[in-house]
Amino acid sequence: MKGKDERYPDYPLFKGLQRPLEFLGIQGRYIYWAAVTTCGAIIGFVAAYCLLGFIAGLVVLAATVAVGIVLILLKQRKGLHSKKVAPGVYVYAHSRKI
Repeated sequence: MKGKDERYPDYPLFKGLQRPLEFLGIQGRYIYWAAVTTCGAIIGFVAAYCLLGFIAGLVVLAATVAVGIVLILLKQRKGLHSKKVAPGVYVYAHSRKI
């Protein structure tokens, strides 16, 4: 019988850098948000350009990009794994006697 080392050789396993993916200062899941914002801005520009004209298309493009960037920056400040904070009543079980 062959030993365990001979039957199953070890291979190095790359586990990544243990850091979130970052592109142009945008981290993790917000890269997808930026991609959706970009695609939405382009589609909005084309639709507004066809329906209303070039200036309206530029306004829609600028507004969509501005709102997308602001939302991404605000959400990214809270962290990649933002948690819901439950508002409620806090009860203190013990207090010091004075």
